Amino acid sequence: MAEDVKKIAEELVIACKRAYTRGIQTGSGGNVSARILGKDLMLVKASGSSFADSTPEGFVITDFDGNLVEGDGKPTREALLHGLIYRMCPDVNAVVHTHSPYSIAWAVTGKALPRNTWHSRLKMNADLPTLDVKAAMVRREDFPLVEEIYKENPDLPGFLLKDHGLVAVGKDAIAAEHTAELIEETAQVAILKAAVLKLGL
Repeated sequence: MAEDVKKIAEELVIACKRAYTRGIQTGSGGNVSARILGKDLMLVKASGSSFADSTPEGFVITDFDGNLVEGDGKPTREALLHGLIYRMCPDVNAVVHTHSPYSIAWAVTGKALPRNTWHSRLKMNADLPTLDVKAAMVRREDFPLVEEIYKENPDLPGFLLKDHGLVAVGKDAIAAEHTAELIEETAQVAILKAAVLKLGL
């Protein structure tokens, strides 16, 4: 593994372990990736591996269509989504997708996740759309849904997938993971606020 790619892999490991520790991804689900600068390639989590046990060797290099270029293991099936985002958004260098419980719960509404705190309004430039993708992965036929939201807002920090979780992007893996945490916190606050208002407290 080249030194520049190894550094990216080490940042992905930090992001994975933090996401697991923070409880926004458990088990072997979720996926992360990072762009390999100057090439139409990305470093992605191998399918079936856990964020908790992440190591630099647990990532593989693929093209933006998810075809394996280098490494041992099968690329995550969400590699297509990651590649699409890198094609559309030249300033995005990392993608984090987690099956975060509050984000999944909010996405049931089908509504955009509102920025309901000062922190979320300072850190995110728009409410986050919820996409109704009727599969356990974003397929090529679902690409227009993703393309539309990024056409409207090229700097969108992320979005929700109904019954599936959140997708966060960033300038690097650690920044993208921090955004994933913020999205999950924002979803938690939205649900708690709705409960409080319903109780009339």
